[in-house]
Amino acid sequence: MMGNYTVKHDELTAEEFIVLWETVWGDGPSLQQTKLAMEHTLFRVSVFDGDKIVAMARMIGDMGLCYYIKDVIVRPEYQSQGIGRLLIDELLKFVNDHGIKDTSIFVELCAMPDKIPFYEKFGFSANEAQRLRLFHLVR
Repeated sequence: MMGNYTVKHDELTAEEFIVLWETVWGDGPSLQQTKLAMEHTLFRVSVFDGDKIVAMARMIGDMGLCYYIKDVIVRPEYQSQGIGRLLIDELLKFVNDHGIKDTSIFVELCAMPDKIPFYEKFGFSANEAQRLRLFHLVR
């Protein structure tokens, strides 16, 4: 990995999350919604170049049977430097450190087609299941 980066665990703020989200996906979620999400995330990893946040990922799940990787983002200008690999390694280390020894645990994620080869390097594979989603408007 190039550069002199700092890796932080469980310090990613809602504001930093939104900044990174908007570097790749456009308008981010609300601050209130994001704060709640950060409070209920099992594990957050963030990468900084000096004071500038350049990457993040988070893990959600039940700590027993399944973990789900969410919001893996590396700023476009920092991609292809090994930062994405570092994020996934940190998340998988969290699973290994907290999972029940000698058991198999589902670690899942959703990836755009162009990102699938990246995740396959870690042993992830697609199955026949289709991702279903509903953006539910809370009233």
